[in-house]
Amino acid sequence: MRSFGIYIIGDEILSGKRQDAHLNKVISLLSARGLQLSWAHFIGDIPEQITAHLKASMARGDVVFSFGGIGATPDDHTRQCAAAAAGVPIERHVGAVANIEAQYGEAAYPKRVLMADFPQGCDLIPNPVNRVAGFSLREHYFVPGFPEMAHPMIEWVLETYYSQLFHANDYLEQSIVVTEAGESDLIDLMHEILRQYPELKLFSLPRTNQRRTTEVGLKGASARVMLGMTDLKAGVTALGYPWHASLPLP
Repeated sequence: MRSFGIYIIGDEILSGKRQDAHLNKVISLLSARGLQLSWAHFIGDIPEQITAHLKASMARGDVVFSFGGIGATPDDHTRQCAAAAAGVPIERHVGAVANIEAQYGEAAYPKRVLMADFPQGCDLIPNPVNRVAGFSLREHYFVPGFPEMAHPMIEWVLETYYSQLFHANDYLEQSIVVTEAGESDLIDLMHEILRQYPELKLFSLPRTNQRRTTEVGLKGASARVMLGMTDLKAGVTALGYPWHASLPLP
């Protein structure tokens, strides 16, 4: 199973000047295709940190979507960090130049064309809004921070490079909502379920409301999840707590 991750880059996210618009969208895009997000990192505009994260995920062989920092202003470091992580130089990409010239004509120079300076050997990701391309390198896909550009670009990446993975994994996530019970009331049962089904992941989400309520569930191979959920429901019932099925994710 391929591991998908995302980097969301920029001081403006960490300072609260802008709200993240990418995490939930990527989860939705992947889920619609039978894929799951494995991890996410928010990183400030610190070149050393960006480079270190990219080098690590490239070494792992993860599929990574990176949002932000590919402009040409002094606080945009992602292009240079990607090149450093991959051990290649920056060079002007002929195809990216052509796109920028087609969009802006003479106004492409002298500044906008700087956004065609990419790591050597990268491929372009088409931008449907203004033709200023993103780029891909070692299964890392770098797009702008603007959602109206970034999200269709990520969808294009998935459809172009990873359609063979869509709905290919036997994966199921199910949960129940237990009322009148907090997590502490269910811990022993959770441990017993994991003892019986060690290959599954168990999750527990307490809810803040007037009644003690906990959502608990399992995810993994579908047949094992269904068996595990049967035992989980029986165990909750045996403890005397009411429960009902949780609503599916939208």
